[in-house]
Amino acid sequence: MYAVITTGGKQYRVAEGDVIEVEKLSSDVGADVNFEDILMTRNGEDVKIGMPYVEGCSVTATVKEQKRGKKIEIIKFRRRKHHQKRTGHRQYLTTLEITKISA
Repeated sequence: MYAVITTGGKQYRVAEGDVIEVEKLSSDVGADVNFEDILMTRNGEDVKIGMPYVEGCSVTATVKEQKRGKKIEIIKFRRRKHHQKRTGHRQYLTTLEITKISA
């Protein structure tokens, strides 16, 4: 069984026991997070697709870690203009373990 959830403007295909990294959620480590925005579920041959969300379905996950992602360097360069700009970005991430999918 798996489900497609949406959080942080992105969609994730999850199954029970999966560990995923999502955009930062304001929850403490060890807390349970409940997702209500389920786009699709599949259990064997039984497929439910929402318009836009599936009614009565939820996905429960446990927060494992709050961290920052890998650094991304942004370099802007203009040739022959003696101009170079260098910046970086590290995204805040939350690591989740999917514990239950109820359909």
